[in-house]
Amino acid sequence: MLKRMDENSFLYKMRHSLSHVLAQAVQEYRPGTKLGFGPPIHNGFYYDFLLPEPITTDDLPKIEKIMRRIIKSKQEFTFEELPAADALTRIAEEMKEPHKLEYAQELIEKNGLETLTFYRNGPFLDMCEGPHVENTIKLPADGFALDSIASAYWRGDEKNVQLTRIYALAFTNRKELKAYKLQKEEALKNDHRKIGAEFDIFHIDDEVGKGLPLWLPNGTVLRAELEKLAHELEFKDGYKAVATPHITKDKLYYTSGHLPYYEEGMYPPMVLEETRINEDGESELVQEKYYLKPMNCPHHHKVFGSRPRSYRDLPLRLSEYGTVYRFERSGALQGLTRVRGMTMNDAHIYCTREQIKDEFIKVMELHRKLYDIFGFKDYYFRLSMRDKENPRGKYVENDEAWDYSERLIKEAMDDLGVDYVLETGEAAFYGPKVDIQFMTVADREFTVSTNQLDFAVPERFNLKYIGSDNQEHTPFCIHRAPLGTHERFIGFLIEHYGGAFPTWLAPLQVKVVPISEKFGDYARQLEQELLGDMVRVEVDESSETFNKKVRTNTVKRIPILLIVGEREMLENTVTVRRYKIKQQRNMPFSEFRTMLADEIKERRHVQEW
Repeated sequence: MLKRMDENSFLYKMRHSLSHVLAQAVQEYRPGTKLGFGPPIHNGFYYDFLLPEPITTDDLPKIEKIMRRIIKSKQEFTFEELPAADALTRIAEEMKEPHKLEYAQELIEKNGLETLTFYRNGPFLDMCEGPHVENTIKLPADGFALDSIASAYWRGDEKNVQLTRIYALAFTNRKELKAYKLQKEEALKNDHRKIGAEFDIFHIDDEVGKGLPLWLPNGTVLRAELEKLAHELEFKDGYKAVATPHITKDKLYYTSGHLPYYEEGMYPPMVLEETRINEDGESELVQEKYYLKPMNCPHHHKVFGSRPRSYRDLPLRLSEYGTVYRFERSGALQGLTRVRGMTMNDAHIYCTREQIKDEFIKVMELHRKLYDIFGFKDYYFRLSMRDKENPRGKYVENDEAWDYSERLIKEAMDDLGVDYVLETGEAAFYGPKVDIQFMTVADREFTVSTNQLDFAVPERFNLKYIGSDNQEHTPFCIHRAPLGTHERFIGFLIEHYGGAFPTWLAPLQVKVVPISEKFGDYARQLEQELLGDMVRVEVDESSETFNKKVRTNTVKRIPILLIVGEREMLENTVTVRRYKIKQQRNMPFSEFRTMLADEIKERRHVQEW
């Protein structure tokens, strides 16, 4: 299970201290550089900079050299705490750091802090809570390496200035660093973009548009199998499937509150003119704005409100594999993990106040059940709460509802007995949520799926049900998407399995390989029988030699090869070869069919006999 670092551990302190050494080195290398944030992360650290001149990867070895010189200079990390007014003066006049000043003012004005803390090492001074090592000499000069450069907006807001982020790897010694680099090199061979192209899973075409993947036949199989799995589990849990349009009038998103606050993340509206008859019986020309939908929830709210509801109808669980469109900036697009068109494993659960906790727990159990099927282990739960001081006005103002909802969701997570990280300031604008965080093979953390409690938007839509007291009440709503989107989830699946999908999920499940043309009829007979069992199967009728056929199909990571020759044809048997299993077995074809049917039905993620 992926976990966050202990802030009191040596590894955390070491990485945090190295980030300050990096900042000192960059300011020496590029005088006039201004600072952003520089935290430790799971494999090292990063720091964001506003640079007077660009830095490229060619500059990184030179910056590393400066860092090692700083480490050898035995600089002590000293802690200082100043009253708020003195701290602001120091940041503005001594440090001359505008971004740090902005953040410090916010901490003081919005959070009511009376003091701010600083750490100094040598000539370098940073506003920081720590902790750090005592002296730079305790930092492993051969245990870190500057890894890559990326762009990042100040405080993650694209309205703000764009900074340069330098990522670094950091471990306690050279051996650990080298082992990690080798592991990463191997993992990158399974990058979903590379395998997606090699195995004909998806394609992105400039004439179609960036971030709008075309699903090829193999990728479409993956989508269909995921949807089938979700529908089966949701059906057993009492969900009702719905379908909603891809476009809608702007009024719907004003009602939900998404417009105008999230308009920058939406595609531009389509403006249509229509002739209508007014109250005076005269025709007039009116304009309507339609948007590609960026989320399904407003439509589901309309489904709920389409007829009167009673407490006996609740909980009402509405599910949809709905395609949505969001205008991600070009620089943020990345294969399948960041796209502009995505199909979500979406659902909204409308429930009474008393049903929230049980329903939330059921959703989390569904998440775990799905992840067990796929054999996922490298993830963690993040319980995202609001920032109570609300410095940016990003949350619905209802303290009573927030306090109740956050307490209830925390109780639910505690009752589940799962480890989770508490994160302040990451809640949705309408309520707390649990994010499930995964790592890509490139060691970047992504949210794959979410489970959110919404106490605000149903009221905006005037959603009501008649309670047992014969009075109207507003339902609570749980937004959940255990499989997230097809795009991101399949990206993770490709990397998780390295393209070697379990049999139930594989685009091609069985390849029949005749030893020679003489056994082609028998191979095609087996193919037809397996097709009748709804197995994805093909016969290799290429002109290659038998050994070449086996090698080629093994490279394609097909789960099962059926080798057929004279013995198999005469005895109505097959010789079965499994991917990455040296032992092969000869068995009656009828036995193989039963074994295969059971494996697919049970969705085993480990290929076994």
